[in-house]
Amino acid sequence: MTRRELASRYAGSAAGVLWAYLQPLLTVGAYFLVFDVVFAMRMGANAPTSRVGTYLVVGALPWLAFCESLARGASSLVDAGGLLQKNALPPVLFVARSVLAGWVVFVPLMVLLTLGYLPVSGFGWALLAIPLLLLLQGALALLLAHVLAILAAAVRDTLQILAFMLSVGIYLSPILFPLSLFPQAWRWVLFANPMTALVLGYQAVLLQGAWPGLTLWAVALGWLLVLALLLNGLIRRSRDQLVDWL
Repeated sequence: MTRRELASRYAGSAAGVLWAYLQPLLTVGAYFLVFDVVFAMRMGANAPTSRVGTYLVVGALPWLAFCESLARGASSLVDAGGLLQKNALPPVLFVARSVLAGWVVFVPLMVLLTLGYLPVSGFGWALLAIPLLLLLQGALALLLAHVLAILAAAVRDTLQILAFMLSVGIYLSPILFPLSLFPQAWRWVLFANPMTALVLGYQAVLLQGAWPGLTLWAVALGWLLVLALLLNGLIRRSRDQLVDWL
């Protein structure tokens, strides 16, 4: 199902599934070109690195993957409504298909990014945190996408709200700026974004060669627990009405 999902997205295009890899690379490349080359911006003294482009890439690539997973996953049940009405298939299959399609693209890119940042991070034990962060991000995307897919089936406005939240979410996370620049009294707002802890984790490993702090792991696991409980409640309440909503 995941293979078909990827093939159908780029059917008829000359580059085919290669576009799935080119789009995030071109987007991240544009960030680097504008902020690091054109404006030649540099980070402050308390930042984990001096070059803005080096900093941006580490957070922007996971964020793009997260947005892609949520956008596709949230609409997956609505898109598969006709099929679900005719076949008694578990709805989670369609959410997982959309999320995994994005992960097939994102994981190889993160492997390449990790290898490219070895001169910055060094070849140390902290690199072992990358697979754990990837697993946490995948689980987070799957749970949140499933929650949003059920809400979108009940209320279509969910998709419009999600599109807005994803467009402003990059400004509510330490991707375009280091955490030290955000007012300390308002930093809790950043952690309302479920990706903040994971972005800080990627930055710690790839920019500083350090193992992410226990607080970051606790926040990420806390988000997983909250989403799992929320999803469990939504599945129980919507089990009998979900197909009718579609």
